[in-house]
Amino acid sequence: SVERKKMSLIEENYDVIVVGAGHAGVEAALASARMGMETLIFTLSPDAISMMACNPNIGGSSKGHLVRELDALGGEMGKVCDRSFIQSRMLNKSKGPAVHSLRAQADKQLYSHNMRQVLENQERVHIRQGEVVSILTDEEKKEVRGVESSTGAKYLAKAVIICTGVYLNARCIYGEVSEKTGPNGLRRAEKLSDSLRELGFPLLRFKTGTPARVDKRSLDFSQMEVQKGDVPVVPFSFSTDPASVQIEQDDCFLTYTNEEGHSLIRENIHRAPMYNGSIEGTGPRYCPSIEDKVMKFPEKDRHQIFVEPEGRYTNEMYLSGLSSSLPEDVQIALLHTMPGFQKAEMVRHAYAIEYDCLNSLELKNNLETKRIAGLFFAGQMNGSSGYEEAAVQGFMAGVNAVKRLRGEEAFVLDRSEAYIGVLIDDLVTKENKEPYRMMTSRAEYRLLLRQDNADLRLREKGYRLGLISEEEIRKTREKRESIQKEVERMGNTYVGANEKNNAVLTALSSSPIQSGVSLLELCKRPECNYKNLEELDPERPSLSAFICEEVEIEIKYEGYIKRQIQQVEAFKKMERKKLPKEIDYQNMKNLRLEARQKLDKIRPENIGMASRISGVSPADISVLLVYLEKYGKDFKKRKDF
Repeated sequence: SVERKKMSLIEENYDVIVVGAGHAGVEAALASARMGMETLIFTLSPDAISMMACNPNIGGSSKGHLVRELDALGGEMGKVCDRSFIQSRMLNKSKGPAVHSLRAQADKQLYSHNMRQVLENQERVHIRQGEVVSILTDEEKKEVRGVESSTGAKYLAKAVIICTGVYLNARCIYGEVSEKTGPNGLRRAEKLSDSLRELGFPLLRFKTGTPARVDKRSLDFSQMEVQKGDVPVVPFSFSTDPASVQIEQDDCFLTYTNEEGHSLIRENIHRAPMYNGSIEGTGPRYCPSIEDKVMKFPEKDRHQIFVEPEGRYTNEMYLSGLSSSLPEDVQIALLHTMPGFQKAEMVRHAYAIEYDCLNSLELKNNLETKRIAGLFFAGQMNGSSGYEEAAVQGFMAGVNAVKRLRGEEAFVLDRSEAYIGVLIDDLVTKENKEPYRMMTSRAEYRLLLRQDNADLRLREKGYRLGLISEEEIRKTREKRESIQKEVERMGNTYVGANEKNNAVLTALSSSPIQSGVSLLELCKRPECNYKNLEELDPERPSLSAFICEEVEIEIKYEGYIKRQIQQVEAFKKMERKKLPKEIDYQNMKNLRLEARQKLDKIRPENIGMASRISGVSPADISVLLVYLEKYGKDFKKRKDF
């Protein structure tokens, strides 16, 4: 009792406080500290800093875009992944460059170790183990003041970022078993949810899951399809020397479920928490459990299961595609039905995890809450899923916390600038009733927002934030200049219509030319590319593979790129039409009732955001446009439009 009283008198002051040291929290703390702020980061356990609680990979379809964009802005995930991966592949290579996505298998322990090392050695970062149980606020000013820990100690700051992931009131469920714990058996955070509710924040209950892990020694890989990594390896970070990542890679494998396993699931579906009502939370539509896949797609006689190593120094193998909350005995029996798994030994059982998260409509597009100034949320706490989605939100929240403390304009990326902009805009304008997952199909301008050009799009912004070095921005500017020069040179270099040149074209299954034509025009032909035209281009300069790739994309997709740029200009026009903060939607009689309710709840900042709110029709947007045109800044004169 005496010790408790002493502890309650402790007060420490910081510029920024980050609650949670997962992928969001770490990026938030690093961004804040690197921008000059004394930053305190809380974690339930320092051993779980940047823990990869579920899958052992970084990137993938659209997620690779997020990691590349984060790196271009000055984030850390891509750099650490380049030092921690055991296999790397570029996905969707058979498709166009807009959907190419880098994906790396990481050594889980090494990734966490490397990120912890970065965090611990970052100037102005202070790490504290402890559970935050309350948000301290100034009720009169509606501003954040700091946090209180479970010991009663108070930590004061003018900006607080909540990055608690899936730990709030977490519950792990499999079969008839329900355990009040966070992922991997770690302790959960039990009291912060109550504090948030007391402040008026509506919380949702979401669910995610993870598959079983098995002992590599008990598997027969001869019955599976081997999945090799790419050679050469493409690094995630634009700062990584490509030569440094050309390592010996580990293999992954592919196997399948079958009808025997599906019958087993159907026979035991009454014991699955998702189907007997034991689970209350809403799960991710795009990452269903194996029991969900079997029950919802009965026409499928098999489902892919990717068998992935969790690291170089462990025998645990991760079974991507086999997430489940079935009872342990059913999980083991199911494993034994799959090719190569007849003698499989389970190391960790699969489970579903329920947790509290914020209704992200409570946030502005800088990830600050509308209710309390200086309070930010990032990561899975915002109802998203995935390490990559969490990391970019953490970074943006960290940057914007600093911007607020400096009295500067918020740093916001719109949908035409980055996948990060698409992600955050979707979170703050759409009612997400399930964990949000980034996908390439969500990006309207994906040909412009390719993962290969993230540095060209965003590095200048990172430099202006003070998170990209002089050396890095110099290299990016030189790269941009080299691309432009080479495209111009290709357009000004002509190939003559002679027998030798036509023989080269014929060998490429391309039509002979009747008169001189530029290399740029030849490169636009489907059967031609920048590399195979080299014989017709004796004066070609020596350029890196990355620059050559950009040159070819710029040339081949020139027409499509110009069209998307025109679309972006129209989009920007809508984004520039700001909506007054004090606008009274409820009394705008020409709006439909649903539109009035949604607009009043979300309070969009501009016409563009308003147009993306579900329940707001094009006719409603027309009403808003007429309103702005008619009344402009004098909107207070008419509240009954």
